[in-house]
Amino acid sequence: MKTPMKQLMAILVVLLLALSLSAQTFDHVIIIVQENRTPDNLFGASGLPGADLQIHPKGTAVALNTTGDFDHSHVGFLAEASGTYPHGSGVYVASGVDPYWQLAAEYGFANYMFQTNQGASFPARQMLISGTSAPSDTSDLFVSDNSITGTVGCKAKAGSLVPTIAPDGVMGAVFPCFERSSLIDLLVNAGLTWRYYAAAFPPLWAAPNSLKSYYLSSNLVKNPPQVLTDIQNETLANVSWVSPAKSYSDHARMGTGGPAWVASIVNAIGNSSYWDNTVIFVTWDDWGGLWDHVPPLQNNTGWCEVYCYGFRVPLLVISAYTPQGYVDNGVHDFGSILHFVENNFALGFIGPGGWADYHADDLSTFFTSEPRAFVQIKARKLTKAELKDQGGPDTD
Repeated sequence: MKTPMKQLMAILVVLLLALSLSAQTFDHVIIIVQENRTPDNLFGASGLPGADLQIHPKGTAVALNTTGDFDHSHVGFLAEASGTYPHGSGVYVASGVDPYWQLAAEYGFANYMFQTNQGASFPARQMLISGTSAPSDTSDLFVSDNSITGTVGCKAKAGSLVPTIAPDGVMGAVFPCFERSSLIDLLVNAGLTWRYYAAAFPPLWAAPNSLKSYYLSSNLVKNPPQVLTDIQNETLANVSWVSPAKSYSDHARMGTGGPAWVASIVNAIGNSSYWDNTVIFVTWDDWGGLWDHVPPLQNNTGWCEVYCYGFRVPLLVISAYTPQGYVDNGVHDFGSILHFVENNFALGFIGPGGWADYHADDLSTFFTSEPRAFVQIKARKLTKAELKDQGGPDTD
């Protein structure tokens, strides 16, 4: 029979092994942010083993580009969460997204990834760089939706406003240019590089456009396909956010290029020297007002109780260290991606701490210590017209 000391040593070995399996460090992180989907809508028909997916009992099968655009404002969230909203009519994508399904089957898929905020794209993308949508580090407000009037960003015309919500639920409005901490600050202070790729107009999907410290930065690259050139030229930044143009965004009625777009980035990394030292996260910035059988994540953090958290959104994790077909059952949100970057580069938390990154996990369960060869993703090539697209929605 083992002595207590031997048992202790055995437990220690197991703990050290578990730590080594979750401590893979990457030189490069790519965060691809697509538009307006839920797991049930985009992956419900995929047949992915182990995935918690359902098709609405009265659901309608559609192609990617024929899904209607439903209310996904904060008011829309409240209505859907209360059960009074028609849940995006139960439509689900039945064709045209094979690259996404292959990525899920070959790499990692999260069953329970939730949108941090309860609203549309503009605050969601602020959450994806800062872990909050507050106008400043000391504000108790959250920017809650897209613009009320005018455009967004620090170059917006005078009088432009975005809505806010206070802890007591009172609504207000602020000019859409913020002096707030972000993950970018941590990267810069650590001597690491960053880029944010986004279409030139409108600035809704380009989160640094609304940060006073970075809206003029040359690292805000107003041409998403430039990321492919940077991979080819081996000039990839340590952390890259990749936002689409409308024709390859997955946004309703704006094009069908999304799966091919994501696959082109994954294949470019997989066929380069970056494969063994890069992780790619693919998520969608909000639920799009679409049906999902899992209710919103209950907020037990004591933080952001009036505005966090939302419905599920898909999350794919692609790396040489992600087991084939790994389906994760942990609970994640946008803060999990930020927390991963913070831990990977030993950066600490954003701002004063206590935001989404502080409360989230770090996605370490998606990685083992043994690398594997890249598996090519089958996808069509984006057309020249799609690659030249520089637009997005005025509201979404």
